[in-house]
Amino acid sequence: MAGERVAVITGASSGIGEATARAFAEKGWHCVLLARRGERLQALADEIGGEFEVCDVRNRAEVDETAARVLARHPAIALLVNNAGVPGRGTFVSTSPETVERVIETNYLGGVWCTRAFLPGLRSAAEAGRHAHVVNVVSVAGTIAFAPAGPYAAAKHAQLAFSRSIAATLRMEGIRVHTLLPGFVETEGFTPRSNLRSGLMRRFVLDSDDVAKAIVKAVERGRKEVTVPWFPYRPVSVFQTLFPGVLARLVGSYGYTPGTQD
Repeated sequence: MAGERVAVITGASSGIGEATARAFAEKGWHCVLLARRGERLQALADEIGGEFEVCDVRNRAEVDETAARVLARHPAIALLVNNAGVPGRGTFVSTSPETVERVIETNYLGGVWCTRAFLPGLRSAAEAGRHAHVVNVVSVAGTIAFAPAGPYAAAKHAQLAFSRSIAATLRMEGIRVHTLLPGFVETEGFTPRSNLRSGLMRRFVLDSDDVAKAIVKAVERGRKEVTVPWFPYRPVSVFQTLFPGVLARLVGSYGYTPGTQD
């Protein structure tokens, strides 16, 4: 439909992605949902009047093929939300090699492949005089070396560097990049309200809807890098930069309780 704003949202079958799709649909966006679970995507697409494509963002060829199909239907993509991600409980010593690969390939490289694949659509939207946006859902783990989830934190550090890099690269093309840095979020595959040892930190656990609202606000207000909630995570991120050794000794007290590998 001429004039419609098309958003592509990855990891949309549950959690932050699902909530984000609903939030943008309520704002009048036409959402194309990407994830691995087709039944869930179809149910959500039917609910919000969107579309879906089954896609594993770890697979670069699959991402390229999916993007080609979407762009054939929608040559101009005004918004790409790189949200697909997986948890990775454990240190670099205790975590299996397969988990390290899965976390890096999904949380970091998945966003790289999707951005590259959908870039022609983003450029078309920008060239047509519309605003084009990329939202990278990173994590405060991208700013804090969180040892109890070492591979996850490393992947998020890479994702944050990627997000900041493309923000500078795409700015001159009229494509705005927004980086979301949520703290702990209660989702289907991650339950910090029961796994965090620290009662203080459990008080700051978010729900998916909280992050979705922050994403919409970042796009609408042009906010480039947003930490949600600002306190206590932003001060801790600054503390990490200034006193990394001290934080490394303290951060273990806010870790997960022992359990099976996510």
